[in-house]
Amino acid sequence: MENQEILRTRQQKYAADIFQRVEAFGNQHPMQSTARRKYGAMAHKLPVLVRTAGLAQALAFVATRGDTAQQQLLQDLAHTVDYPDDKTLLEASRTLPFYEYLRLSQKVMAALLWYKRFAQSVLGVEPGEEDEDGGTV
Repeated sequence: MENQEILRTRQQKYAADIFQRVEAFGNQHPMQSTARRKYGAMAHKLPVLVRTAGLAQALAFVATRGDTAQQQLLQDLAHTVDYPDDKTLLEASRTLPFYEYLRLSQKVMAALLWYKRFAQSVLGVEPGEEDEDGGTV
């Protein structure tokens, strides 16, 4: 069993981890709930924010939103990319040397691809839907 773990790609690990996290979140929040919509909406928005504003600014934006569902996405993302919590991930995004920052950005973008896919397939949040704040996904 341990050998199988070693042979899994980063994408496979992310897919399995993220599926479990998104499914658990979905199980805690009924269909059409605001929390589900906000988590899914941010999962769709965050990759664009990272590309346009950079990792540190995008993560800081989510951290300041104050919404529980969006905070949960940030916490889930931190665990997926091997950080103990969102605060540690945020600090790393602000303080890592350049090449490590680029590597972290790549890992986050790879993970966000799966969050986006599972927001759509598991949570039922489609791109183009509006979150509660009126912003489109």
